[in-house]
Amino acid sequence: MTAASFDAAPVLIVGAGPTGLAAAMSLARAHVPVRLIDKALQPDPHTRAIGIQARTLELFEQHRIVEPFLELGHRARAANLYSNGHRLVQLDFDPLQTRYPYLLFLDQSVTERLMTGHLATLGVTVERGVELTTLTQNAAGLSVNVQRTDGHAETLHPAWLIAADGAHSSIRKQLGMSFAGRTLAQTFLLADLHADTEWPTDEFHIFASGEGIAALFPMGDGRHRLIADQVAVPVAGNLKGDGESEAAQTPPVPSLDECREIVERRIHHPVALSALAWSACFHVNSRMVEQLRMERVFFAGDAAHVHSPAGAQGMNTGIQEAFNLGWKLARVLKGDAPDRLLDTYHTERHPIEREVLRQTGFVMQLAQADHGPLKLLRERVMPALAALGPLRDAARRQVSELALQYPRSPLTLERVLDGGPHAGARAPDALVHVVDGPLGRVPGTGCIFDLHDPAFFSLFLLVAADEGGEGGAGGLGLNDSASTSEAPRDSALDQLAAAVEQALPDAVRVWRVTDMVGDGALSLSDAYGRTRPSFYLVRPDGYIAARGRPSSDLRALQRYCDAWFTKNALAGEESEAG
Repeated sequence: MTAASFDAAPVLIVGAGPTGLAAAMSLARAHVPVRLIDKALQPDPHTRAIGIQARTLELFEQHRIVEPFLELGHRARAANLYSNGHRLVQLDFDPLQTRYPYLLFLDQSVTERLMTGHLATLGVTVERGVELTTLTQNAAGLSVNVQRTDGHAETLHPAWLIAADGAHSSIRKQLGMSFAGRTLAQTFLLADLHADTEWPTDEFHIFASGEGIAALFPMGDGRHRLIADQVAVPVAGNLKGDGESEAAQTPPVPSLDECREIVERRIHHPVALSALAWSACFHVNSRMVEQLRMERVFFAGDAAHVHSPAGAQGMNTGIQEAFNLGWKLARVLKGDAPDRLLDTYHTERHPIEREVLRQTGFVMQLAQADHGPLKLLRERVMPALAALGPLRDAARRQVSELALQYPRSPLTLERVLDGGPHAGARAPDALVHVVDGPLGRVPGTGCIFDLHDPAFFSLFLLVAADEGGEGGAGGLGLNDSASTSEAPRDSALDQLAAAVEQALPDAVRVWRVTDMVGDGALSLSDAYGRTRPSFYLVRPDGYIAARGRPSSDLRALQRYCDAWFTKNALAGEESEAG
């Protein structure tokens, strides 16, 4: 065995699933060198996650990679819930205020391939067949030993490590992290096969009955993913704190005939199954770590939390965690933000993970109930509640993850405006007239998502239509820079823009925008309220950091930036330490 020591990239990411790939994307886009390793020689061609939610697609759009996902994926615009063959609820996604009012079904292996290909354009290659063997951290920092399948070993000293190495995370075990929760008695069946059905191809179906649950998800061209719970299979041995069993049994691989038998007993609708391509069974855990950060190590994805597949939340949660963490690490590594910025990763994401575990666990209990209050709730109360418009809207936003927000995060500066999203909420898309912007951008039309670059903060200055020239208000002269240059300027907005650019040098792009009429897209006033002038500071991960009025909130915004994102904050930390 040979050994080598060298200066590693400042961030080592262990695990090249969707979470690790997203973390590498976020950091590489911000020009932070990373190493991404995975002990598997090849990606797993048969993986469990297939659903990509609207919010994840929005983030992919901002990273400029969404098009191949839309081209290869299959769109489902409605969900149907049945009990003993009778449809209780249909939840359609069309009313969602997003470009992606659907759940996109795509094999996780394809998702990983697309993300890996994009990473290559950013100069990052996945190093496969490389396993982390030992990890230590102390006052001197991190020391990591990795070994390739050919026996070659390396000692690395990264500044930070992201553990995205899955539900059986070796990093979590080496650091003695608890993985609190429970293992469900049932096993779950997954099968990719062809299904002839009577239903539209853009809907998916979930069936609850006394026999158990079954779900069919369309993948396109007649292909479907079948998911069903099975009769309880005992788990041998005592469960340890990390969720492993001393001698866990491996459930048998289900056959096509077994899939047909389950569908016949539980679905009660004509469904003809054929061409089984792959199947598997697995035990379901509902577990999570107590802390997402342990000194210089961060946990994300399945290494941080595992739960039932209900709601297609797992992969999406991991990807969004990675984007949340990536920009914060980049800011700290560039020496422009205090270490405590990294603590907000746990502050913001851990409550969301806890809620995902609670919701997915409740949904499974509700679907599996064959008697008692939960069955009554499913069959009598849910249809009545689903008929109420506000509750249907809330359910759509929750499932699609558009409702995800960080209102209690210390990283929010909230001021009252006339409508619009609050600080901590997702920054929605909107059609705008660009009065002026960075990089020599001339006046014209645009969308918020097109203007925002996830390698930067975006400061949107919302001005009245007359400041944007006649083109902003009436849709005329969009590229008429002369008419815009003659429009009056708001000195308070100019002062605010200058202050933010000084606080975030080379890290913020400033856009002066106003309403654009036409094309049926969501208008700036509909999406961001009617207060003019006003400002919205959007974080690199697409969430609103601060909002307010330039005339009254300039000093508050300066203090906010100084506290979290600037070298002034670092100087304050050093003086306190001294």
